[in-house]
Amino acid sequence: MSDDEREEKELDLTSPEVVTKYKSAAEIVNKALQLVLSECKPKAKIVDLCEKGDSYIREQAGNMYKNVKRKIERGVAFPTCISVNNAVCHFSPLASDESVLEDGDVVKIDMGCHIDGFIAVVAHTHVLQSGPVTGRAADVLAACNTAAEVALRLVRPGKKNKDVTEAIQKVAAAYDCKIVEGVLSHQLKQFVIDGNKVILSVSNPDTKVDEFEFEENEVYAVDIVTTTGEGKPKLLDEKQTTIYKRAVDKNYHLKMKASRFIFSEISQKFPIMPFSARFLEEKRARLGLVECVNHDLLNPYPVLHEKPGDLVAHIKFTVLLMPNGSDRITSHPLQELQPTRSIDDPEIKAWLALGTKTKKKGGGKKKKGKKGEKAEESAEAEPMDTSNGAATQE
Repeated sequence: MSDDEREEKELDLTSPEVVTKYKSAAEIVNKALQLVLSECKPKAKIVDLCEKGDSYIREQAGNMYKNVKRKIERGVAFPTCISVNNAVCHFSPLASDESVLEDGDVVKIDMGCHIDGFIAVVAHTHVLQSGPVTGRAADVLAACNTAAEVALRLVRPGKKNKDVTEAIQKVAAAYDCKIVEGVLSHQLKQFVIDGNKVILSVSNPDTKVDEFEFEENEVYAVDIVTTTGEGKPKLLDEKQTTIYKRAVDKNYHLKMKASRFIFSEISQKFPIMPFSARFLEEKRARLGLVECVNHDLLNPYPVLHEKPGDLVAHIKFTVLLMPNGSDRITSHPLQELQPTRSIDDPEIKAWLALGTKTKKKGGGKKKKGKKGEKAEESAEAEPMDTSNGAATQE
């Protein structure tokens, strides 16, 4: 096969090399999450934590595929974000920002790594305290984790995106919480962090996406955000936005010199993946980014907030839909939760009892609708303790 033909053929999980690259990226991002989490202490400066996560990912990814003929792109696929309490996501401040963590904060860490464009993303929520998490903080975290566990079992061949959207809302309601609107779970492809196949967090008349069935050999970033509030977050301050992604299909002749300088730097260093303005020359960046955004050359990732006092939890994981079942490659165990509610709904319990692996006997194709199939699958499942929603996956 010539190089051109190889380029034409879209690489997916049928290639063992692709699976290895996804898993290598996942291993790096899981360790980066562990590192950042270990540094999350009261009075820790948020920008320092973000820098640590990004540096670790760059360094570890940079150590891979060093001695290969073809240059392999690798590094940060999504900048480290640390969003606290009622902040929903995307808080990745500039070096001059003085924000620090405080005791009792609900801390959401979000990050991504890629190897050769094969992306692994993860988000995790941790309450800055010792001992078990109780009260509404435990409810919102248990809602998020249980919704993630249900989503893992429903993002599988034969199921539809709307099945996941409906199920996660039902789970959040069981804990008297809501799923945050406007959060999208995307299919991942090589160098594509926001593929066209999308799972909505909440279906509403304003947001329409195409209905589809999941298929074998696809990869998804499943993104769950729960809140004790209304679930309709607002942009409070545009200046907090620091993460952008180049809009590859847009062109415009920039007028300001600072804008042209910064756009040239972005095009060279971050042609495809999201990046933080912190990665650019800061003084020029602020000035030049505005014109780039105003003319749609960059897509911003805004920092959204629920109302003060609301608590928001975030769990995101990457899942490979392998022929032998779903393989969740990014995660981190939760701290102990003691929510005020437990799951009694039989439908949610049935979803949680589903297996994530498919046993195939004798190499034959698995037939649908066999009576023994459920029992066989659930033997593979790690049954989730629905009493506290605190199942953890190593």
